[in-house]
Amino acid sequence: MTTTLFTGGTIWLGADRPASDALLVREGVIAAVGDEARQLAERAPVDLVDLDGGFLMPSFGDGHAHPMLGGFEEQGPAVRECASVAEIVVEVRRYAEANPDAEWIFGASYDGSLIENGLFDARWLDEAVSDRPVVLRAWDYHTVWCNSRALELAGIDATTPEPVLGEIPRRDDGAPLGTLREWGAVDLVIAAAPTRDLEAGLRAITAAGDYYLPRGVTWVQDAWVEPEDVDVYVEAAARDILPFRCNLALYADPRHFERQLPAMIEARNRVADVASPMLTAHTVKFFADGVVENETGALIEPYCSALHKHGMTVWHGDALAEAVRAVDAAGFQIHVHAIGDAAVRQALDAIEGAIEANGPRERRPVIAHAQLIDDADLPRFAELDVIATMQPLWAQLDALMTVLTVPRLGRERADRQYRMQSLAASGARVAFGSDWPCSSGAPLDGIAIATSRQTEEGEPAGGWMPEEILGVEAALHGYSAAVAHQAFADLSPTPWGEIRPGMSADLVWLARDPREQQPHDLPGVSIRATFIAGVAREFDKTA
Repeated sequence: MTTTLFTGGTIWLGADRPASDALLVREGVIAAVGDEARQLAERAPVDLVDLDGGFLMPSFGDGHAHPMLGGFEEQGPAVRECASVAEIVVEVRRYAEANPDAEWIFGASYDGSLIENGLFDARWLDEAVSDRPVVLRAWDYHTVWCNSRALELAGIDATTPEPVLGEIPRRDDGAPLGTLREWGAVDLVIAAAPTRDLEAGLRAITAAGDYYLPRGVTWVQDAWVEPEDVDVYVEAAARDILPFRCNLALYADPRHFERQLPAMIEARNRVADVASPMLTAHTVKFFADGVVENETGALIEPYCSALHKHGMTVWHGDALAEAVRAVDAAGFQIHVHAIGDAAVRQALDAIEGAIEANGPRERRPVIAHAQLIDDADLPRFAELDVIATMQPLWAQLDALMTVLTVPRLGRERADRQYRMQSLAASGARVAFGSDWPCSSGAPLDGIAIATSRQTEEGEPAGGWMPEEILGVEAALHGYSAAVAHQAFADLSPTPWGEIRPGMSADLVWLARDPREQQPHDLPGVSIRATFIAGVAREFDKTA
């Protein structure tokens, strides 16, 4: 029997409990804390871990992300850090020359704010590669930029009608420019491309683990899972190579939903049959809208940049309410992407309808992003016990916000975004996610913004919307216990998500106490080790 005693640092037990200085773990399960831990350690041999003045806490979770997409991103050209179109072209050309056998070149996540209105031209990518299709996803993953060969193979030309749930920006003569917005348009080019094989998917999951574990993350909500992705996850679980715990949110498509629900139930059963403590599939993902930057986020009042346009509603009429009600009746957790205030209202209405129709149960519905919430709808989160899974990293006046978002919303409406503190004060549950690879998956990066609402440069002084700044313990809770609640971790065979006797020792060891750091210093706090069920992955041993 393996028994480990952690001492020599701070053991953080949560925002509502005093910290401890000792923790005993036996066979991967927390046995005791404080004096009781030390007393039990005296009765049998133990492995001693000296925290060296560090900070041990429940490991982080990511309440909304896309780990397979992040893993696939590692397999393509590295365009994320490119600061101009010219740099992207150079990188794509380099990748193409290094991978002459790649039939299609896929990459992500280019910076959509590099060009006015985020409209990128296929001819620019033709300069890098003209004889093979190139498809790059923008950092929002709602937009792709294609070269001319990709458009040709997808059959997208001047005669192509505007797709349902999508947009094809065009030149003056009607020819496609090269940018495709939202999945109705994106699907046209993806459908023409070859599917990735199982082994490529497994490599993507491994790469995602290599990203997440050094950042202290041990559970991830994959928030967009297609049928072929289920195959990859089931195989990874069967081989016992899943590097982190994961729950699958099966994607509900309004164009095909009537035939999807039986397949979703079958997918859930397949995952249950694997009986892996690392994998569940108890969630269904809905999109209520797109994103503000594409003017596809659904708004109650029109966009300032298009005075008669309210954005894109994905599910029309009562379709979302009916689909949510059916999925809820089948016992799934609801997870709705809702960016604009109209989408948030539609999601809340659908959840309320499901509760009324299907009766009380432990459902823990999620609205992800909740970027803009109308005042009348904010208290409904607490009333309906809806979890707001938000991306704290986005609550800053960075280039994406100032160049693409604020001009579309207008200043007054822009200053009502990401109301995390207001939601928490109302009694709503607020959990955190990163939306990686759309943005950084490092929880400490998000916590730095949640506790300052400032950019890396410290702008603006005092923070943007300072009344929405969270305390550091509330932010730590948002990325740990709050996400665990979203994950139904307390109902797992071996619960996890908090430091209490009987719970799995899913922990993260930080080199310094984050409560004693300035917000801008938090991203630099080293992760010394991440533990899943007491098994350590060790990382930075420096201070």
